[in-house]
Amino acid sequence: MPTINDTVTTTDGSCPVSLHLPDGDGPWPGVVMYPDAGGARPTFRAMADELAGHGYAVLVPDVYYREGDWAPFSMATVFEDEAERARLFTMISSVTTERAVVDATAFFDHLAARPEVSGTSFGTTGYCMGGRISLVVAGSVPERVAAAMSFHGGGLVADDPGSPHLLADRIRAAVYVGAAQDDRSFTAEDGATLDKALTAAGVEHTIEFYPAFHGFAVPDNAPYDEAAARRHWEAATAFLAAHLPR
Repeated sequence: MPTINDTVTTTDGSCPVSLHLPDGDGPWPGVVMYPDAGGARPTFRAMADELAGHGYAVLVPDVYYREGDWAPFSMATVFEDEAERARLFTMISSVTTERAVVDATAFFDHLAARPEVSGTSFGTTGYCMGGRISLVVAGSVPERVAAAMSFHGGGLVADDPGSPHLLADRIRAAVYVGAAQDDRSFTAEDGATLDKALTAAGVEHTIEFYPAFHGFAVPDNAPYDEAAARRHWEAATAFLAAHLPR
């Protein structure tokens, strides 16, 4: 798959991005893929290639660009290494709702200006913390998002004004949530709360719990589950085909 490495200018600096394209002639609908807590890395570039193969222009941003030239994490050991775990959580906390929304606007403007990308509204998808960002963006920049997905996303129901369940009445996009089992960051009770909020707001949505653990869709995560990952690709491509047509 062709890949374009570029930077997007935001109000806080220059964010490195990679844009993954299908083979052949476009333009194609654009999707922003938000990485998990480990940030943009080869695993997510491969996942973006996978999604691009289904007919989408997929942008993967470095959500930690404000940290400068940060050292990559080893997802196999990061939670066992006290210092690395602390660094990871510090970087996670740096991606505030306000920053995510400002950046998303810049990403969408970048996609809209690319000749390879069609349309003026886009898809968002994300994993772990990126799943939360995907839905936050759908509720904060609603006119730019037609389809929003979250896979094993955490914090979708939180005591925070930027919590996705509190933004439900602003969301115009269709929403898909593929949750993990036994996930303290998004419990069955949280799923019921989010479902109630989206239903009350008239948002077309699906919330499903997969029989796999947090991190199931990302190949370099320890809980990666091949069957659940395959199911997530089937769900993602069917959802985008319905709500972000090529």
